[in-house]
Amino acid sequence: MATVLVFDIETIPDVAGLRRLEDFPESMSDTEVASKAMADRAAKTGSEFLPLFLQKIVAISCVIRRTTKEGLPQIKVGTLGTPQDDEKVLVQAFFDLIEKYTPQLVSWNGSGFDLPVLHYRALANHIQAPRYWEMGESQEADSREFKWNNYISRYHMRHLDMMDLLAKFNGRANAPLDGLAKLCGFPGKMGMDGSQVWPAYQDGKINDIRRYCETDVVNTYLMYCRFQLLRGGFSLEEYQEEIEFVKAYLEKEAKESNGAQWQEYLQGFSADA
Repeated sequence: MATVLVFDIETIPDVAGLRRLEDFPESMSDTEVASKAMADRAAKTGSEFLPLFLQKIVAISCVIRRTTKEGLPQIKVGTLGTPQDDEKVLVQAFFDLIEKYTPQLVSWNGSGFDLPVLHYRALANHIQAPRYWEMGESQEADSREFKWNNYISRYHMRHLDMMDLLAKFNGRANAPLDGLAKLCGFPGKMGMDGSQVWPAYQDGKINDIRRYCETDVVNTYLMYCRFQLLRGGFSLEEYQEEIEFVKAYLEKEAKESNGAQWQEYLQGFSADA
């Protein structure tokens, strides 16, 4: 199968950016700056959620599913960089994966959140991502095909935002990943949700955030497998084999690394998954 890259990001308020844009007293702590900005945002819009360009990325988790040169199936789940790496390292690592593999990108609400945030934060961090931005205008040998199928255009499939597609590009029909994953027999979210990331980050729980992001991205890959069954990309037998392949990988991770989340995660599968 072609290389598939499923991704999910977690963000916090960009306090340094807020300080640059607004005249906050130096005596205000980061927590106070973020709280004031979110309160002002809520007064204006009814929601504390800051604009996407002011969302600082603290975790990017991925599932990479590919076939090796030897023809062997391979899957890897992980979070880019280390807990100590800054945002620039994480964002560049994400676009470097695209540069290396030219993968099928898969997300849940990636068009509405993850990718726009990545775009803005890439601009802020001097990131280079020519392969991602290819739209059929370069001198690369396969450039022409990007004119008709690239990562940028909403209705092209090189980036598949499953939430957007399944809702027929109708925001009123969007379904949450957690609910739909559980409806399909998959474990769904574990550990926290997006609203708890900022408090967890303030408490120094970056590893918890990274683990949560990883379980979310596995949910997305499992939904992609179910979508492939729906559209004929997998036969029923191939789908069942792929789900068992993912489970076997997670079982191995739970035993060989500090993967306690995978032990709990595996218990969340329903018999009809």
